[in-house]
Amino acid sequence: MNKRFAAGLLVFAAFTGLMTGCGNKTATENTAETAAAAGENTASGDTIIITLHPEDAPITCENFQKLVEQGFYNGTKFHRVVDNFMAQGGAPNGAETAATIKGEFSSNGVQNDRKHVRGTVSMARTPEMDSASSQFFICYTTCDFLDGKYAAFGEVTQGMEIVDDFLKVERSMGSDGAVSAPNTPIIMDKVQMIDADADGHPRVEITMNNFLG
Repeated sequence: MNKRFAAGLLVFAAFTGLMTGCGNKTATENTAETAAAAGENTASGDTIIITLHPEDAPITCENFQKLVEQGFYNGTKFHRVVDNFMAQGGAPNGAETAATIKGEFSSNGVQNDRKHVRGTVSMARTPEMDSASSQFFICYTTCDFLDGKYAAFGEVTQGMEIVDDFLKVERSMGSDGAVSAPNTPIIMDKVQMIDADADGHPRVEITMNNFLG
């Protein structure tokens, strides 16, 4: 994928995701809520563990942990999946929103040495430097053209194969102009803090729905 196009795609995707995420709930979201109310368990049991690195992006990690502890991410989707680039999720459901935070990256005057490589977790944003709020993305490959422009704050330390499985879901043309919109919802059923790693880094566990059927 062309690097300049990919970077533009990410900014546009975050912008459109934030805009569409603040409207009325979709039929899919309502269906998911109805199933949950009926006691149906759609969880696959597959988990992704993200290790946070507050030494690189303290504001971002604090915000992410706060949202996790508030249950903000429960039921949210990975709504954009792009081959050889990234999977993006965390747009708010319905009218729920998250506050914007300082963009912790060098082009915004903040030192952050964490690189965008396979498994890196970073914040999506609009063209505004300090516009990141809840949406994040996981890199499928090295995306060094994003270094210094996006706030990388963590890494997938377990379950990257689950993130790879997102690519198996059939996708349609998204509002970003790429074949990126999953036809089957890829849902974070439950997102919670778990014990820190041996070095004291906070960790997040994401339990996914059965998106492959």
